[in-house]
Amino acid sequence: MSTFAKRERLLLADLLETVGPDAETLCEGWRTRDLAAHVIVRERRPDAAGGTLIKQLQPRLEKVMAEYTAKPYDELIQLIRTGPPRFSPFQLKQVDEAANIVEFYVHTEDVRRAQPDWSARELDPVFQDTLWSRLERTARLLGRGVPTGLVLRRPDGQTAVAHRGAPVVTVTGEPSELLLFAFGRQSAARVDLEGDADAIEKVQGTKQLGF
Repeated sequence: MSTFAKRERLLLADLLETVGPDAETLCEGWRTRDLAAHVIVRERRPDAAGGTLIKQLQPRLEKVMAEYTAKPYDELIQLIRTGPPRFSPFQLKQVDEAANIVEFYVHTEDVRRAQPDWSARELDPVFQDTLWSRLERTARLLGRGVPTGLVLRRPDGQTAVAHRGAPVVTVTGEPSELLLFAFGRQSAARVDLEGDADAIEKVQGTKQLGF
């Protein structure tokens, strides 16, 4: 089994350490300190993390997030590096890979691509295929708010339907770039869009599910 989640975790921790606590990210309203706190709360505080999806838990999530953002930044970086507590399900390699590959990849790019001097990473084909597999399974969920048809297409022609409808917009790019696009990072994703001009404008203006 791959260890992509562990690799992306360490890359994210290193990057957060390098840019410091107040650097820009692609997550609206978040600096790097906020993003670091989010990652930690997600895997260490399930009692609060549900606030991202459940309205009733939002006040608790905000309270716990504030507690973590107030911690020393070095401590946050170390918590990300060391991972979840001993008895967390995220300690299981299968769970870690299933839940965290996309999480850590997207957030690493949230930091990298918000910096003025960023450059594209060279990703190996196995990792691209892994990201594509994740995207295929979640495309309909991520594309549910799109007001047009939306098809995601790899350069080799493989496709995933994110939303059925007309007119259809086809987004072409490597799986890593399509994933960023589908998670609401449209402006930072290196993709090509084909279709009706008005439909493309609607797709580009849609904030998909994302994290």
